[in-house]
Amino acid sequence: MSREQMRDLQSKRLREISKYVYENTPFYKRKFDELGITPDDIKDIDDIVKLPFTNKLDLRDNYPFGLRAVPMSDIVRIHASSGTTGKPVVVLYTKKDLETWQEAISRAFTAYGATKEDIFQVSYGYGLFTGGLGAHDGAQHIGASVIPMSSGNTEKQVALMHDFGATTLCCTPSYALFLAETIAESGIPRDEFKLRIGAFGAEPWTEAIRRDIESKLKIKAYDIYGLSEVAGPGVGYECECQNGPHLNEDFYYPEIVDPTTGKQLPEGTVGELCFTHLNKEGMPLMRYRTHDLTALHYEKCACGRTLVKMDRIMGRCDDMLIIRGVNVFPTQIEDVIMQLKEFEPHYILVVDRVNNTDTSELHVEVKKEYYSTDPAAQKALMHKIKDKLKSVIGLGFYVVLVEPKGIERSTGKAKRVIDKRKLKD
Repeated sequence: MSREQMRDLQSKRLREISKYVYENTPFYKRKFDELGITPDDIKDIDDIVKLPFTNKLDLRDNYPFGLRAVPMSDIVRIHASSGTTGKPVVVLYTKKDLETWQEAISRAFTAYGATKEDIFQVSYGYGLFTGGLGAHDGAQHIGASVIPMSSGNTEKQVALMHDFGATTLCCTPSYALFLAETIAESGIPRDEFKLRIGAFGAEPWTEAIRRDIESKLKIKAYDIYGLSEVAGPGVGYECECQNGPHLNEDFYYPEIVDPTTGKQLPEGTVGELCFTHLNKEGMPLMRYRTHDLTALHYEKCACGRTLVKMDRIMGRCDDMLIIRGVNVFPTQIEDVIMQLKEFEPHYILVVDRVNNTDTSELHVEVKKEYYSTDPAAQKALMHKIKDKLKSVIGLGFYVVLVEPKGIERSTGKAKRVIDKRKLKD
């Protein structure tokens, strides 16, 4: 589809969805009225800037079903965010909404080269989290076989991956690395496994982590993007070029805005990603602010797709740490660790405040072949990573070397940062 054709489709759907939410969602009717606009003011996709933003607090304030646009009898699926504090963010789907989501994630799996001949091992968590059932439905939609493993029980995961001949793995990148370690320790030769494709998402990951996963699992590792509030995995997906996810913009319209002012930013500029549902029935959202930081690019991809592409998510507005006046993203630390051959990609950053001064303590795991209890060897390793962090990030870290397997492995989203300052504020 050409950009002009896509704009026409998006404009048509935006006009329809604006009228739909105005008539069916009291929250949005009130928002429209406060801004002094009506659906008649929305002529084409450029008019999206006239519409109100929606944020996570709005969803929590309307918990559980206050943003519902259809009778509850039309809702066939309820999902909720994996947040650990406060009320969960609830999302609602009609039968048609699930079909749209299945189409979106099927595009992803097809782009990875998967077909109905493949066997998917879905190791995202099943339940309220969208990852497990989303990947399951998408794989089933293309006619593939599905092993609904969910997360955890790692040794059994490896045994069944081998015995059932799984060809495609769906999980978080951190869990993929844990599975790779477990396969290596299982004694089963890697060439006895049929795994060839990985669909990894639900947490930020770097190119270095991709290379590590591909090397250890001997697969092609693809980024799949999504968030519960919009549609779970399948909002975006990488093609064979592996240089940024395409976004399914005919369903979920993306914008980049300034995180502070909310002003729309031009193509190629890094800012906060927002989405507007263009054809959702159950609980459509207008200009939902994801807090994810990225940039959009509209040129045609080498793969032939014309869907807009976004850069790999560099972090979240609310994930950025300010330590002694320096902006730090966990992905920057991960990048540095992956550049040094002596370390595993497993770490925990502990940030605290002592005597009104920020402290930063990095616990990082050393590879077995480089680990030593010799004080001189430990000191040399500590200086190596401290100097690299200082040169790349511009901040001094207190480094704690952790023995092999000393940092707990994650079966879902890895928790890398403990900010004790928040507990004291």
